[in-house]
Amino acid sequence: MGNTIPKNHYIWGIQSLNMINRVLESNIKNRFGTGKAIFLIGPRQVGKTTLFNKLLKGEEYLFLNGDDPTVRKLLSNPNLEQLKNIIGSHNTVFIDEAQRIDNIGLTLKLITDQLKSVQLLVSGSSAFELNNQTQEPLTGRKWEYQLYPISWGEFESNVGFLKAEQQLELRVIYGMYPDVINNFGEEKDILKQLTDSYLYKDILSYGGIRKPEVLEKLLRALAFQIGSEVSYNELAQLLGIDKKTVATYIDLLCQAFVIFKLTSFSKNLRNEIKTNQKIYFYDTGVRNMIVGDLSPMNDRQDKGNLWENFLISERLKYRAYNNSLAKGYFWRTVQQQEIDYIEEEAGKLKGFEIKWNPKNKVKIPKTFLEAYDAKVNIINRDNFREFLK
Repeated sequence: MGNTIPKNHYIWGIQSLNMINRVLESNIKNRFGTGKAIFLIGPRQVGKTTLFNKLLKGEEYLFLNGDDPTVRKLLSNPNLEQLKNIIGSHNTVFIDEAQRIDNIGLTLKLITDQLKSVQLLVSGSSAFELNNQTQEPLTGRKWEYQLYPISWGEFESNVGFLKAEQQLELRVIYGMYPDVINNFGEEKDILKQLTDSYLYKDILSYGGIRKPEVLEKLLRALAFQIGSEVSYNELAQLLGIDKKTVATYIDLLCQAFVIFKLTSFSKNLRNEIKTNQKIYFYDTGVRNMIVGDLSPMNDRQDKGNLWENFLISERLKYRAYNNSLAKGYFWRTVQQQEIDYIEEEAGKLKGFEIKWNPKNKVKIPKTFLEAYDAKVNIINRDNFREFLK
């Protein structure tokens, strides 16, 4: 394990982020009473239950936890009369970790269609499991939102500009999970617990993966390759498994909100890379724990790629919370000309070159500028806020 950051260099003192105003609060509140179930999807430990409980504060509601075996049994295949008995006089029902419940989609459809006075709130930590069960039964019957670890915008709004600026390096190294931010000095232990229980136990359980050691090796390989193009063939050779299994495992990790893909952009030029992709982690703290390195930025060989991962994941949160229609990509040619990150929206392109050090010189490929008539912005640790708003 690398050296941890000397925390006495930072001013601390923020209120518990359990009380932070999340961007999605007002959006979700406005959907109450619209006759549809409200879904909140995202990784474990990002505050889904906290957010729903905050929205329901002062109201009577029925809470049903999908991690509870009794709840799973009751909700797996009930008829309408049984559901009426379970719900009783409650007008609001909150079902947590719904993906653990067999046939939950049909149960939710029955409630939504037959018990129209009941407002359903549903949370889940596995898009793979929950979408498979609810996609067809709940078509047109739900509002769905994704909640991520604390976003930079939420963090800065809560602690203020000065403290956020002082803690920028901490957030890149330790990440943005609420428990990590709330428990200053215990980040290492919390990240270890988070990666051990959430990354392995949950994914192994939901995905039916029989070789956990392969999943762990794959995660480490991906963690070392952030910011670089990923070859499924090379990963398959490294891990001693076939390419199809690599693809299946990576898709499962995406569905479990551990990693996300950034595909290459190609439209006009013959020499553009057309089918490659990069893989980033939703949270850089989780990534750093996987590679076993919590060293300060200035001591790291990977600080450029780490900073790139941090900003692209924060941009993803920003786009999701602001209902942006933009699509994110990277761009590269076979001659190694590259733009770190580009977005396409309404046929227009914007490019971004990401550097940690504001003094680093950046050469923008003329090929890209001339082919797409696009502006390329240089983002560094001094002006990164412009990229996140």
